[in-house]
Amino acid sequence: MTQEITVTENHVQVDLSGSIYVDEAARIRESLIGYIEKGHKIFIIDLGGVDYIDSAGLGTLVAIHKRALQNGGSVIIKGLRGLVKDLFVLTRLDRVFKILK
Repeated sequence: MTQEITVTENHVQVDLSGSIYVDEAARIRESLIGYIEKGHKIFIIDLGGVDYIDSAGLGTLVAIHKRALQNGGSVIIKGLRGLVKDLFVLTRLDRVFKILK
């Protein structure tokens, strides 16, 4: 998995690629919680390059979303495709997150 994080004035852009399993999910969570603690509120997570995400990865996204909401922010998901998109629909996470195409 590759993770690239870019911070602008009003949001944190997170570009992920590859497969996201337990270990990768923990690294993502650690990184993004650090940004939340620094006061960042809006997170745009691009999953366009992700070919697989397990339940730990989905749980990490939900946890970050919850933390962001508690701090007056939000998490926006973009680039859903293939199996990852199917998992979001199956788990109804497409109703939890704001999804950009």
